[in-house]
Amino acid sequence: MSVAIRVVSLMLASMQSWAEYQLDLRPGVTSFSQGAYGIHTLVMWICVVIGIIVFSAMIYSIIIHRKSRGVEAAKFDDNLTVEIIWTVVPFIILAFMAVPATRVLLAMEDVSNSDMSIKVTAYQWKWHYDYNVGENAQDISFFSNLSTPIEEIQNRATKNKNYLLEVDNRIVIPANKKVHLLFTSNDVIHAWWVPAFGIKKDAIPGYINESWVKTDKIGTYRGQCAELCGTNHGFMPIVVDVVSQSDYGTWVASKKESAAAAEDSSNKTWTKAELMGRGKSAYVTSCAACHQVGGEGIANVLPCPQR
Repeated sequence: MSVAIRVVSLMLASMQSWAEYQLDLRPGVTSFSQGAYGIHTLVMWICVVIGIIVFSAMIYSIIIHRKSRGVEAAKFDDNLTVEIIWTVVPFIILAFMAVPATRVLLAMEDVSNSDMSIKVTAYQWKWHYDYNVGENAQDISFFSNLSTPIEEIQNRATKNKNYLLEVDNRIVIPANKKVHLLFTSNDVIHAWWVPAFGIKKDAIPGYINESWVKTDKIGTYRGQCAELCGTNHGFMPIVVDVVSQSDYGTWVASKKESAAAAEDSSNKTWTKAELMGRGKSAYVTSCAACHQVGGEGIANVLPCPQR
């Protein structure tokens, strides 16, 4: 008993343990994520009040009307008044909750008056992003792959804070701009999920899902694929940087320069050392999670035959 008391005392004394003890939803940084959080809180308190009333009545009845006090149970089959009350009251509560819930759901689906668009295409197991699909296209297109070092995945190095939540190419969007997101897939069903945005949309082959994001909170927000999509399902992170308009313009310019340089490199004569370097980069990005350098599979991941 003394050991248990010491453990509990230590937990109560540790501010860090309290800081990490979170059971509630996060409010999020978009209007509809905060709206969903507000509805969640409202419903929770309604349930708390109902629970207090019901259990108080039950406990009172058990104590006051127990048999040892000589109380005899009433003999009746039904009570029309009570039945009307327990039908009407829940209906009123549900109607009361439906108004804000409907408002938030409609806001989630309203992609009109967007400032820009990003097409999100899921692959096994990475994401591809096309900026401003259609008119005024900025010709920005890139894959986003997991960038967690293979040494961490294979437990040969200490895992960092953002283990399995870091990518080589982040999505960058400007603050205070409504970004229209279109989701589809190239192979199987995936799901694009960023909790801070309140967005979790399925990416389905041959189908387009839509959502949007707008926030004034500059920062980095992380998410993952939320649909079981294969063996490397856990290796499909999402990282979004929300930046100022000027920083966004700088990023767009750098992406265009990179695209122009990549196009020019198609006519370049590469040395063996340069090709080896590019091959190593491609291996680390796309192959290392399943294959060893010699082509053989990694034990318990992809046991393909020796080459």
